[in-house]
Amino acid sequence: MDVLALEAKTGNAGDSDKKSSSRPKPKPPKKAKRIVYFEVEIVDLKTKEKLLLLDKVEPTATVLDIKALFHKSYPKWYPARQSLRLDAKGKCLRDEEILQTLPVGTTASFYFSDLGPQLTWGTVFLTECVGPLIIYLMFYFHLPFIYSPKYDFTSSKHWVVHLACMCHSFHYIKRILETMFVHRISHGTMPLRNIFKNCGYYWCTAAWMAYYINHPLYTTPYYGQQQVNTGLYIFLFCQVGNFSIHVALRNLKQPGSKTKKIPYPTKNPFTWMFWLVSCPNYTYEMGSWIGFTLMTQCVPVAFFTIVGFIQMTVWAKGNTTAT
Repeated sequence: MDVLALEAKTGNAGDSDKKSSSRPKPKPPKKAKRIVYFEVEIVDLKTKEKLLLLDKVEPTATVLDIKALFHKSYPKWYPARQSLRLDAKGKCLRDEEILQTLPVGTTASFYFSDLGPQLTWGTVFLTECVGPLIIYLMFYFHLPFIYSPKYDFTSSKHWVVHLACMCHSFHYIKRILETMFVHRISHGTMPLRNIFKNCGYYWCTAAWMAYYINHPLYTTPYYGQQQVNTGLYIFLFCQVGNFSIHVALRNLKQPGSKTKKIPYPTKNPFTWMFWLVSCPNYTYEMGSWIGFTLMTQCVPVAFFTIVGFIQMTVWAKGNTTAT
């Protein structure tokens, strides 16, 4: 019995030795990666004066983070008002760009310029749209001092004048509602000085076309009701198409995101225009004003349509390049 017990103990000891030797040895702890911090110098673009030196900036910091740090030292220059660039004659850096991905060493110099007071794009769009809506209605209702006193508070006998007022009002009310509930604007702000230029153009052209369309001596289109109806159908078709594209573009963006995705047609037939052009919202917008021009046969409307075509072509090319 003693020999058997001794052999059993010896066997158990051998098994335990084998088990202990087969166990994997614990891996040595990984050495923590050494973070290389950046030193960021911010220089005034005009005077070349050094405004601020930021020490130990994390490599994952974005341009917006650097703007926020700069704002702490200079409270009057909030981030939306700042423009930072790597070269004095280079392009402004985007807020989402990361410091370690920029073509700089561990010591980076940024050139700062003041963009001036800023307004949100939503405010700009609403101001641009509310003005033409109110101005056109002032001419439509023949408020005093607009036309000769003998025409005060008189309305035109032509049905196309009333139809044009409904279409014009519908267009700008639609744009106001889209600005409030549909659009997700990537760009946060726009310089305050630009609103005077933008509103001046939209408000003045609205007054110009409204003056002639609502004038008591206004003459109807040459081809009569057939021309009016054709212009109306084009206008309404393109308005629905424009709204459909805006909804499709909205669905591509998450709230607060600045990421741009390539849009594709959906089940909505109006979005199939994406197969033909890169910015169908501009195409439909252009079509709306062509229809309005045909419906009213008014020179100021034709002028507004031509200028709009040129401007939207520039915007479309810019969007295509950015994508």
